[in-house]
Amino acid sequence: MIKIAPSILSADFANLGRDIQRVSTADYIHVDIMDGVFVPNISIGLPVVRSIRPVTALPLDVHLMIVEPARYVEQFCDAGADLVTVHVEADTEENIHAAIDRIHARGKRAGVVLKPKTPAEAALPFLEKVELILVMTVEPGFGGQSFMADQMEKVSALRALIDEKNPACELEVDGGVAPDTCGACIAAGANVLVAGSAVYGAADIPARIAQLRGETP
Repeated sequence: MIKIAPSILSADFANLGRDIQRVSTADYIHVDIMDGVFVPNISIGLPVVRSIRPVTALPLDVHLMIVEPARYVEQFCDAGADLVTVHVEADTEENIHAAIDRIHARGKRAGVVLKPKTPAEAALPFLEKVELILVMTVEPGFGGQSFMADQMEKVSALRALIDEKNPACELEVDGGVAPDTCGACIAAGANVLVAGSAVYGAADIPARIAQLRGETP
């Protein structure tokens, strides 16, 4: 089954609780955390995660675009994250392993993220211990960017590695996912699609979520 993770980066932050309720037919709520250092933008932090936790029963998929993420993963787990993903580029391999271990110690799921220029092989040291791998199909830091179709080769390579080494691991794509690009992501092997403006900009949000899953034309 294809899962949809609407990104609240495209929601109306003055009505965030309402906008989270509007995507209740989705599978995850995707929460982008940006520190202005790892990426050239600043978004939200722990207080927002803590405040939205009671608003939805959906799992919170928290994507940390921050340097040295091991410093904060436990706090995000405690704030209500169900799944915390960290960038392989954000620290040393040893410290990324430490971040994953701390997430698991809190009883939560962990994942690693690859930026567009990072090869699929960068996920290998973590592949057998994570529950999700996220491939960025835009440069992280801002919403509304154009989909990078050249990343589908990486998605396919990771799907083969996951099927061989950790079949339970989910494969997520984030960036420019829309009705005209979701099919390529699914065909390449992704089973979780992050979508921001494509969901929140739709006239009929539940219909758009179903369309992105491939359930409707």
